[in-house]
Amino acid sequence: MLPIRQRNVIRQRVHFRIRQKMQGTAERPRLNVYRSLNHIYAQIIDDAKGETLLSASSLAAKVKTGGNVAAAKEVGKLVAERAIEKGIKRVVFDRGGYLYHGRIKALADAAREAGLEF
Repeated sequence: MLPIRQRNVIRQRVHFRIRQKMQGTAERPRLNVYRSLNHIYAQIIDDAKGETLLSASSLAAKVKTGGNVAAAKEVGKLVAERAIEKGIKRVVFDRGGYLYHGRIKALADAAREAGLEF
């Protein structure tokens, strides 16, 4: 198994490749996900303006433990509710270089169930 630092460098390279092909617009902003060991964070970003429209995290959601699938589901539901309040229905999902599995998949599925389309 690779050391954590080396795995993160590889993830950043993958994320850079993904970002070259995808861009959030005003009509369809980008839903970006960042996963740390203890928490998970999600942002909806308009890349045309270069600004974050809204964000949600397991820190802000007041979840007891933020590094598990249940917390990811809560964050996904929270980010979708906030997006719908702002009138955002469709987004582009940016998995941040992580595999679409586990916490990332749980967040995406919860956001879809709460009403976001991607």
